[in-house]
Amino acid sequence: MSALLDGWPGVTAPDAEEAALLAALNATWPAARLWSCAGYTLRDGAGGGKRVSAATAGPDATPEGIAAVEAEMTAAGQRPLFMIRKGDAALDAALEARGYGIVDPTYIYSAPIDRVASAPRPDTDARTITIWEPLALMEEIWAEGGIGPDRLAVMHRVRGTKTGLLGRLGNDPGAAGFVGLHDGIAMLHALEVLPTRRRGGMGRAATIDGAAWAAKQGATTFALLCTRGNAPANALYTRLGMDVVGQYHYRQAPAAEG
Repeated sequence: MSALLDGWPGVTAPDAEEAALLAALNATWPAARLWSCAGYTLRDGAGGGKRVSAATAGPDATPEGIAAVEAEMTAAGQRPLFMIRKGDAALDAALEARGYGIVDPTYIYSAPIDRVASAPRPDTDARTITIWEPLALMEEIWAEGGIGPDRLAVMHRVRGTKTGLLGRLGNDPGAAGFVGLHDGIAMLHALEVLPTRRRGGMGRAATIDGAAWAAKQGATTFALLCTRGNAPANALYTRLGMDVVGQYHYRQAPAAEG
């Protein structure tokens, strides 16, 4: 066995906080289907994005199982994709050796919900409406940001308490988002501000107002995900008093030739 694979079998479990946040992620942005293969959990996202389409390693995962996962995902019409979390260093190295590239390094942010809900509001008249089901205006805003019907279907699959967010600057709508709750954690997803409406405070207001809504539903923690490369969003969440408490990235198989 290559030195790259030393430490197999098994993975190191994330700490309790990160495990709870990952559980909330799975509950508030759920895959269409889950199944097991060779010690891995596989997901069919039905077009809902990487979060709901990536395989993850369980405690019995081995390097030999990667080929079986690749075959299963290919048979399901998916390009093989793995989520790499804390403790998955051996899997990360094994996939790198197979030519898999890193995709979307992502931070996990978390904070006590009252800290976010009571953060200073923007110095504009930006306000947020909380509503479920989504209005056509919200769907149009999401669509402009690349959040189409397949990702809307993910939101509709959430079984727990949830709401949509419609951000306005005065009477001018320009932002949309989604919040789902799981075991006291409120997770913000799909926050999109129209390019022509940015710098008006709608993203900040939507985050604060989403936290305030979730606090009224009994949530105690507010969390969200943000890719490392999204500098403006990372700056916003830091200014709101949120902390990076974990991170992950994906490894994706090389594109098939031909």
